[in-house]
Amino acid sequence: MNLVLASASPSRRAMLEAAGLDCVIDPPAVDEDSIKQAMRADGAGPADVAEALAEMKAKQVSRRHPNAMVVGADQMLECGTVWFDKPVDRDHARGHLQALRGKSHRLIASVVVVQNEARQWHFNGSVTLTMRPFSDGFLDNYLDRAGDRVLTSVGAYQLEGIGAQLFNKVDGDYFTVLGLPLLPLLDYLRTRGVLTA
Repeated sequence: MNLVLASASPSRRAMLEAAGLDCVIDPPAVDEDSIKQAMRADGAGPADVAEALAEMKAKQVSRRHPNAMVVGADQMLECGTVWFDKPVDRDHARGHLQALRGKSHRLIASVVVVQNEARQWHFNGSVTLTMRPFSDGFLDNYLDRAGDRVLTSVGAYQLEGIGAQLFNKVDGDYFTVLGLPLLPLLDYLRTRGVLTA
């Protein structure tokens, strides 16, 4: 059975490939900002938003891949009552990291599997991360070394790289931090015969 990843995320693709899955990459075109704003105005929480976006992405891509299993995913970052998106530039990334410095925040990653535009399965994972109270000098050095990679993820960090130096504690699943609750997804794919049980 064909497996399709409805995401342009290099880390999600790398996770699936490293786990031995062959999949087609077909990123969706979803207006995430307007959906987030509308859902928040209606009182939705970050987990609801992540799940809804993951499902919308998978369903949109499913139209182009009849009978395939399409994996959609999304991630939300919440610190207090503030939701963080991917930074648009270096200054925005600096502001995110300054706001998160010395605090704990929550990352929610949702994964949804759709077949023929019908949702088959979903899972929401949550991780709490605590940033250490790093200096401005460290922040400047981090931004210089990380470069444009800080613009590709919520919170302006990638735990699998130099971003690990920003933290002093992570409570939860590593793969969820990277944007995909991989182990529950693999369990589901085994039940469907995509992987050997």
